[in-house]
Amino acid sequence: MTPPPRLFSGRHLPLVLGVIGLVTLSALENRAVGTALPTMVREFDALGSFGLANAAPNASFLISLAIAGLWSDRRGPIPTLRTGAIAFTLAQLLVGTATAMPMVVAGRLLSGLAEGLLDVSLMVLVARALPAVLRPKMFSLFAAMWILPSLFGPVLTGVVTEQFGWRWVFLGAVLLIVPSWMLLGPAMRQAAHAPAPERSAEDAAELEARRAALPWALAGSVALFSMTLAGDHLGAHPMLGGIAIPAALVVLGLTAVRVMPKGTFVAQRGFPAVVAVRGLGSAAFAGVGAYLPLLLTLQHHFSPSRAGVTLSITGTSWAFGSWLQGRDHGIQRVNVLRTGLAFMTVGLVITSLLAWTDASSWFGLIGWGFAGIGMGLSSSSLSVLTLDLSDAGNSGRNSSSAQMAATMSIATALAVSGTLLALNAEDPQPWVFGAIITTDAGLALAALLTAGRVRRADSV
Repeated sequence: MTPPPRLFSGRHLPLVLGVIGLVTLSALENRAVGTALPTMVREFDALGSFGLANAAPNASFLISLAIAGLWSDRRGPIPTLRTGAIAFTLAQLLVGTATAMPMVVAGRLLSGLAEGLLDVSLMVLVARALPAVLRPKMFSLFAAMWILPSLFGPVLTGVVTEQFGWRWVFLGAVLLIVPSWMLLGPAMRQAAHAPAPERSAEDAAELEARRAALPWALAGSVALFSMTLAGDHLGAHPMLGGIAIPAALVVLGLTAVRVMPKGTFVAQRGFPAVVAVRGLGSAAFAGVGAYLPLLLTLQHHFSPSRAGVTLSITGTSWAFGSWLQGRDHGIQRVNVLRTGLAFMTVGLVITSLLAWTDASSWFGLIGWGFAGIGMGLSSSSLSVLTLDLSDAGNSGRNSSSAQMAATMSIATALAVSGTLLALNAEDPQPWVFGAIITTDAGLALAALLTAGRVRRADSV
């Protein structure tokens, strides 16, 4: 009798360790930037570039996802993964050796490009190198690798910044990418020697349509960058922002129509519904997470360090939910997804009490923890469903479509809520935060109601 495949067996262990290394590096870089960037802009006397440096990777990430999906399906995951690793290394070197803020912004743009290439190519590599039964466990590891960076990343970055300087936060990441890359060697060789997938006429037509949509992805990236920048400076330039934000939203809407799979906006049964749920759920969770520290600081008088507890709750609860979905529970994947979205919806409703009432702040944070568990259950389940509803010829495009939906929906939600906050920036009342969180809870409920249209190719 053949023993069941194991994730940490000798055959799969190098792939698992290599992926863990790259995901952990990405998580550390994500958490490090938030800690080091205030010091960087003060050193360069460029406080006005703070929003620009934050917006840059989101813009390049969008076009990177579109390119990565097509490239991975056409040439396999290895060239995309290699380019992503090189771009990540150059981004860290550029920021770590920056002599002016434009170099930092350029490095952040390159970082977003690298993240898109790495995310999609790793998904395709996992799809080709691991049997389907191990994929839920692998995606639970993806989330688990954010725990330590979420808990200790800001502290570690702060210590390195204070003792050695912020540059070593980024230069140190370059040293860690080499062992991760070496561990991926066996899996990459296996994927490189795999036969090219056969493509039907329908696949070829879809590939051509996605290629034609690349200019729209570029337009969406520019719109995303412009929208975020305009939102940050709405108070100083209200007329310009009032024109730029609606125009960018129109361009983003047109981009979404062009680059999303047909049927996404009506949640057509199957993969389009997966993309729709991914967009709704991501916008709901990220929209609350972006404003929760500010809400705790203004209304509940948390210090900045205490308000940062939301980041730790996000990392640990998300990873716990992802770990739960990866267990051998025998529950149909669509029911795991529904459970996660139900947790998220209820959790966000409880979290909204932080704005609407004088309830204990810790009661609201317990709700945020429930929402994090729900995000872990649903996000990892959506990744599994994406691969289950894909084949070797379109797994890259489908992975990039799902992530692009999340990126654009999050950006749109943050732009709208950011505009609302900017219009009330002088004295933001509790209703402003209450409206933002309650709206996001409504998005989570919409995702829950849509989840029934997601189907599985086979049972897990």
